[in-house]
Amino acid sequence: MTAALHAFPSAEWVAAYEAAINSSEDYRSASTDWTHGSVALVMPAQPGIGVPEDVGIWLDLERGVCRAAKLVARQDAQQAAFVLTAEYRYWKQIIKKELGPIAGIMQRKVALQGSLPIVVRFIKSAEALVDAATRVPTRFLDEGAGA
Repeated sequence: MTAALHAFPSAEWVAAYEAAINSSEDYRSASTDWTHGSVALVMPAQPGIGVPEDVGIWLDLERGVCRAAKLVARQDAQQAAFVLTAEYRYWKQIIKKELGPIAGIMQRKVALQGSLPIVVRFIKSAEALVDAATRVPTRFLDEGAGA
């Protein structure tokens, strides 16, 4: 039996992502010293694929645990200590492991609001967060409709 696919972004995808983060021993061990606050992943609206307004994914991360994950409006996401903003296509590349999060920042495909030195120090945490995202059965909104 195949796992149900969760549309990205959606509340269901975010809930599955939280579970994947919390089941990741790699994330837990790489992030035991993370006390730097929440992280938000933001993507601008793309009405053509069904994302009518800017959306954010809020991750309440603390010492190797995701205490909460939720879909939020962009203005709420902007309150996180670290905000990563990218077009939908780049988030898709990150989730598919075609683009690394740090490479995305360096190539200016992902905009970072927050301390780059802290993000670089926690590169293994960032990689483990991407690995967790790859374990979520994902349906990308720009696929399957001829795109």
